Amino acid sequence: MNMDIKTFLNPPREEWSGLVRRTSKDDSDIGAAVKAIFETVRKDGDAALTAFENKFDSAAFSSAEDLLVTEEEIAEASASVPGNLKEAIAHAWKNILAFHEAQLPGTVEVYTQPGVRCVQKAVPLGRAGLYIPGGRAPLFSTVLMLAAPARVAGCPEVILCTPPGSDGKANAATVYAASFCGIRKIFKLGGAQAIAAMALGTGTVPKCDKLFGPGNRFVMKAKQLASLSETAIDMPAGPSEVMVLADGSAVPEFVASDFLSQAEHGPDSQSILVCTCEDIAAKVKAAVASQMQKLSRSGIVEESLGCSRIIVLENREDVVDFANAYAPEHLIIAMENPWQLAGSITAAGSIFIGNYSPESAGDYASGTNHTLPTGGWARSFSGLNVDAFMRKMTIQELTEDGLRSISETVRTMALAEGLDAHAAAVDVRMQKL
Repeated sequence: MNMDIKTFLNPPREEWSGLVRRTSKDDSDIGAAVKAIFETVRKDGDAALTAFENKFDSAAFSSAEDLLVTEEEIAEASASVPGNLKEAIAHAWKNILAFHEAQLPGTVEVYTQPGVRCVQKAVPLGRAGLYIPGGRAPLFSTVLMLAAPARVAGCPEVILCTPPGSDGKANAATVYAASFCGIRKIFKLGGAQAIAAMALGTGTVPKCDKLFGPGNRFVMKAKQLASLSETAIDMPAGPSEVMVLADGSAVPEFVASDFLSQAEHGPDSQSILVCTCEDIAAKVKAAVASQMQKLSRSGIVEESLGCSRIIVLENREDVVDFANAYAPEHLIIAMENPWQLAGSITAAGSIFIGNYSPESAGDYASGTNHTLPTGGWARSFSGLNVDAFMRKMTIQELTEDGLRSISETVRTMALAEGLDAHAAAVDVRMQKL
């Protein structure tokens, strides 16, 4: 089995821009196809959804009624999920819910001066739309990651779309997880047509205030299109990625396992090792070669490793600066004094400290959210949290004295901007006073 992970020894900073670059593909053809799907759903509604499912997911739906997962299907799915998996889902849900409950924002109330009261309160989204991929690796764990903050935020309505299999049914674990989390509106809808349905609304699928969840390039392009004019989305997202920072205290076998766990997500996933000496790099390479022989998705892993790289930087400060330049989705710190180093990290989706904090713990059950910004977006986006399912709304009340105290300031600024009516709204009240 060929394994080609390129290694770079102490690259100068002027070369870093090339080393932090992600793999990219031309999506122009996908963009045109997604736009056409949106227009068809906009025009034909439920009929378009049924036709697209029959075409793209090999379903045999006769009407839009077939899109909704029935109570009987939920019961059937729940009965088919093994007991140990149900226990694992319940355990993970408990931890995820606990961490997200601690994030619930409080109300802010400030008197900026006597008689001028300003309030900020958080209110939940009215309807959240969740997308869960299917295919060879259905991400039922993502149901927990999206449903927990929606529950904590208090969203009154949550709907979920996930593609059906060749049997016309949604993945049983995904359906069970959704039902376990209290989601009752589950649709057998995949791809760009699912995003279009939740963004535009049809007779069967309600229009959502914001869309959440991962997906393939068609789903991501559809979310981007939806965000331009139809509805909000959680964050831009691309192929998954991990960066491991390692020194002599790291366990090479552990680092290799994290490398491979990320690589199996897809052929364009990226794993990066930044280490302090060539010896660590060599040991990790050997461990990767040994461990990947045992993986069921070794073909995907091998292709992904072609996008991956090892960077040797002897200076600890350079290690930190390179990590911030890359802004990884997942960052594992397997170095001495890891918390000290983590304090210097300014751009990462989620950080994992020490040799015994694998990235997969955060993917499933530690409690943090695994929906994270990729492709360098960690510089400007947070990982998914309760705030994403809420809006911050401000309220103000001015007493007569409060208006008097700022009337001249408001009037002066309004007139300076040429907005006479703004100034008049103050003047008419001051005349009354």
